[in-house]
Amino acid sequence: MASEPDAVDHEIRPDDDTVHSMWDNSLEPVRTIESGEIVQFTCRDSTDGQLGPDSTVADIANLDVSRVHALTGPVAVEGAQPGDVLEVELLDLEHEGWGHSLILPSEAELGLLSDEFPEPDLHVWDLEDGVAQFVDGIEVPLDPFPGVVGVAPEEDGSHETFPPRSVGGNMDIKQLTAGSTVYLPVAVDDALFSIGDCHAAQGDGEVCGTGIEAPMTVTCRLEVRSDRSIEQPQFETTGPFTPTGRDEPMYGTTGIGDDLMEASRAAVRSMIDHLQEEHGLDRSEAYILCSVAVDLKINEAVNAPNWVVSAYLPESIFPDE
Repeated sequence: MASEPDAVDHEIRPDDDTVHSMWDNSLEPVRTIESGEIVQFTCRDSTDGQLGPDSTVADIANLDVSRVHALTGPVAVEGAQPGDVLEVELLDLEHEGWGHSLILPSEAELGLLSDEFPEPDLHVWDLEDGVAQFVDGIEVPLDPFPGVVGVAPEEDGSHETFPPRSVGGNMDIKQLTAGSTVYLPVAVDDALFSIGDCHAAQGDGEVCGTGIEAPMTVTCRLEVRSDRSIEQPQFETTGPFTPTGRDEPMYGTTGIGDDLMEASRAAVRSMIDHLQEEHGLDRSEAYILCSVAVDLKINEAVNAPNWVVSAYLPESIFPDE
């Protein structure tokens, strides 16, 4: 967690008036703030509270996907105009002691290997002392961040939150932890900023479709930058860029082919095999662990006709390693 932030100017708690699950530039702002003020957002988990610490895999059958993602906002930032940049300084993130990771049925088409996992699965995590507890003594280090950080799009109407956009949204950039700053291109007057889909931990790729989804309180400073202009989100972060944020041994699997998506699938498939054979996980457990603790990286995209993608597994998450 970050150090204690500066005094909070506004607190926004989740209720029917402050939570939404679609991007829409006609939504009324739940609060109007001045540029440079600090806002504390309390965010529900990505399912809008449909899953909790006592949930089981049977609860997935009743999941209303239209309520995903539950975003807190929007907040109007006075003076923001199209063409400006909204600077979002992430000051602090606090989880509530639990989270969940789920595999949706294959017909939901959520996940890199969704066609290979027809049945749903769920793991509820205890979050304590900086780690999340998995099976067989495996501990995943926590590094909380908001998966969705964005402003309202220029296009009128309601738009799903699942695809990321030029104005931000569901980017799932795991490096956007406390101490990071995100720069978002403003598309409408007053920006209309929203945040949510918080993760206690996630691997680069979020390959099963979820990280450790967790309710969280996020404190950030919102500032209008009329001196800058960008077309896509940009960010600054403190790093380092490893799956657990530490310098440690890794085990890697590769995917090589003429399609980056298929190469990514091959790398994850091989990592799942490795976790089954070397660590005794079942296939769904291995898929979930890949999603929360394994990083996908493009190693090369220039040696046509084949490209290389690798999956990096931190060996320190296993007992006695």
